[in-house]
Amino acid sequence: MSQKTLTRADLSASVYKVAGIPLSVATEMVDAVIDEIIEHIAAGKTVKLSSFGTFTRHNKKQRIGRNPKTGVEVPIKPRTVLSFTASNIVKKEVNLSLTKKK
Repeated sequence: MSQKTLTRADLSASVYKVAGIPLSVATEMVDAVIDEIIEHIAAGKTVKLSSFGTFTRHNKKQRIGRNPKTGVEVPIKPRTVLSFTASNIVKKEVNLSLTKKK
C-alpha cells in the first residue's frame, strides 16, 4: 500500500470540486483557514474544530534528560510543543476504516 501525503493542493482541489468555485478561490480559502489556525496557536490559544479535534500549545520547562547510550545527564532546553487530540468522531471513523481493510 503506497501512502500519499495530503497537501494544501489536495485540500484546495477538494474544495474546488465540492463547492464548484474557481481553484484560485478554493486555494485562497484553504490558505486562509490554515493561516488562521496557525495564528491562534502561535498566540497561545486553543483551536477546536468541531467533529475533528483540538490543537493546543504547551510550553515545556527546562529539564534534565539522560543520553540512553552513555547514561550522561544533559539539560533539555525549554521549548514549545504542539499537540493534537482527535475527536471521538475522528477516532471512530479511523478505527472503522482500519477494521474494513483487514
